[in-house]
Amino acid sequence: MAASIKHELAGRLGLVYLIVMVIAVFIVVKALHVQIWEGDKWRKMGRSVSFKDFEVAPNRGNIYADDGRILASSVPYYSLRLDCKAIPDTLFRKKVDSLSMMLSRFFKDAPTAEYRKKLWQGKFGAKPNRYLLVNKKKISYTDLLEVKKFPIFRERGTKSGLILERENVRLQPHRDLAYRTIGYLNEAKDGSFEGRVGIEGAFEKQLRGEPGRSIRQMMSGRWVSVTVDDPVDGNDVVTTINVECQDIVQGALTRQLEHYKASAGTAILMDVKTGDIKAIANVSKTATGYREVLNNAIGDAAEPGSVIKAATMVALLEDGYVHPEDTIDLGNGVYTHNKVTLKESKHPIGKVTVQGIFERSLNGITELVYEHYRQQPEKFVNRWYAMGLNKKVGIELAGEAEPYIKYPGDKTWSGTTLRWMSFGYELKITPLQVLAFYNALANDGKRMKPRIVKEIRNGSRVVERFEPEVVSSHICSRQTVAYMKQMMEGVVENGSAKNLKNAACKIAGKTGTAKVAAGSKGYNSEPKYRASFVGYFPADKPMYSCIVVVDNPSQSVGYYGNVVSGSVFKEIAGKIYTMASLMGDNNEDEEEEKDETLPISQNGLKSDFLEIYDELGINVTEDEAEHADWVMTSRDKEGTEFVLKARSVDMTLVPNVKGMGLRDALYLLENSGLKVGVSGVGTVSQQSLTPGGKVRRGSYVHIELR
Repeated sequence: MAASIKHELAGRLGLVYLIVMVIAVFIVVKALHVQIWEGDKWRKMGRSVSFKDFEVAPNRGNIYADDGRILASSVPYYSLRLDCKAIPDTLFRKKVDSLSMMLSRFFKDAPTAEYRKKLWQGKFGAKPNRYLLVNKKKISYTDLLEVKKFPIFRERGTKSGLILERENVRLQPHRDLAYRTIGYLNEAKDGSFEGRVGIEGAFEKQLRGEPGRSIRQMMSGRWVSVTVDDPVDGNDVVTTINVECQDIVQGALTRQLEHYKASAGTAILMDVKTGDIKAIANVSKTATGYREVLNNAIGDAAEPGSVIKAATMVALLEDGYVHPEDTIDLGNGVYTHNKVTLKESKHPIGKVTVQGIFERSLNGITELVYEHYRQQPEKFVNRWYAMGLNKKVGIELAGEAEPYIKYPGDKTWSGTTLRWMSFGYELKITPLQVLAFYNALANDGKRMKPRIVKEIRNGSRVVERFEPEVVSSHICSRQTVAYMKQMMEGVVENGSAKNLKNAACKIAGKTGTAKVAAGSKGYNSEPKYRASFVGYFPADKPMYSCIVVVDNPSQSVGYYGNVVSGSVFKEIAGKIYTMASLMGDNNEDEEEEKDETLPISQNGLKSDFLEIYDELGINVTEDEAEHADWVMTSRDKEGTEFVLKARSVDMTLVPNVKGMGLRDALYLLENSGLKVGVSGVGTVSQQSLTPGGKVRRGSYVHIELR
């Protein structure tokens, strides 16, 4: 009996032992399986629970004005959160009332009792809140220093419970100045920010920097940083914008838009020599007032109106078809071609010089274009193309509109296109593209690429420098430039912009008042206008070029370019010229650019020119002047050779002798039956009888030489 019991117990112990051994083997096998075959899986899971990767945002680079003042900068702001569990109970009960009172006084958005209730629930609620948002408002670093003095928050270590979330906020210290050009940021899905438009968008790659990496471990319920790869901060962008100039330009434009109740306006100020944009304002009417919304300066290609007449006149002069003193009879100021009638705003006109047509902004310029180019319209358009009017200016900012200038043979080219193009219709061009052309005329024919960024910097180190870029050394001959400057000065002295005559400095430029088409209704609906003035100052030694465009000014107040936009130009020119004079920045000490081109020649008898040029070894091109006796002279674009162009002489009309030497002038005038009086030396600058009038034999004409 005892043996059987003993045997039974041994069997049971053996079974238990066997079970224990099986379990032990199973545990060992399972441990080996977990360690070897599933080790990577569980290690990754463990790290995901106790470790976490965080991206550390870099500091975005600053955007600077030309003198180093900040236009845009990233400033740290902080959100306040609270780990209520980390605060000792005794400390919390003792200080919660005073902390609630301080928070109420600081944020001024809720009474003390409401803050106390929020904090108490966070601490002693069903589950302590370890990430309680104290207030939705983000505070600056200066405010943060003040908040850290509050009860509980001033405790050392984790006892304060304070958790700070930093976020960089992009600020523009000069408020709305050049807001659209500087640009702004968009928030991505991952919470990061990137430049969307303007300089912020165009130079996003340089400004954003490279994010860093932080590995944080969960310890005592909080993430603690254990390793960090530091971020690489973004580079700074130094622009050409001048804060004072921008303030003057934007202020003058905005006040005028408000006065004329206009829908939008653009003004750009450019340094003549370098092409640097010193100010650019784009102001639109919104429900809350006038502010910058769209960058119309570079993105709004529209019909420019009469400001394009400068390009038309350059073509006529370059091809030798006109001289500023030539006379044309515009009759009653009504012109009909291809069953389309064009009228001057004030008529009749009668006889007028070519310069007078430009100065008074007469649409009779279309008669000159029709006469000389109707059989060869491609020659006219090619002149415009050669001046770069069909190309973008290539500014660094995104969104520049493509200029639209038709070419003979295009589907939309018609019998009236040539005439309409010549005074600013049936084409599209942006304000900046117009200004770049006028800036070239102010710069003696040298066309510069508009520049808005000078440098990319990393601290004091220059990473990349953008030098002024010459697009074309001569968009036309220097003689044509001289004629155009004379005409643009005449616009202000004698023509459509005489209201700008008494400015602080002498202004040269061109007015424009374009009627805006209303979609499919064309120009027959209720009229809307675009008023423009573009030019440069001071006229005798250009420092700045400027364009002002105002869209849809109230017709009850006025809509003509000379008043609406010209007045803004006048204010800008006066203030900036005065500012430059006070600062001594008037270019008086600037060394004159060495001119290695040929000197301006006279107009006269072709045989005399050929003899002299041959003796001096100067190259000559006869441009349709092979059978002409009398010629006009000009230089090619490079200024290295003369071009002779035929000049018609009708002895029954008073000859135009301006630009001729005394001998040739006397020959023509006396052979026309006129008695001549002379004063001065040099070439003829003035004649008392208007060219083109009928000759009365024996009449007296006085010529002045300079």
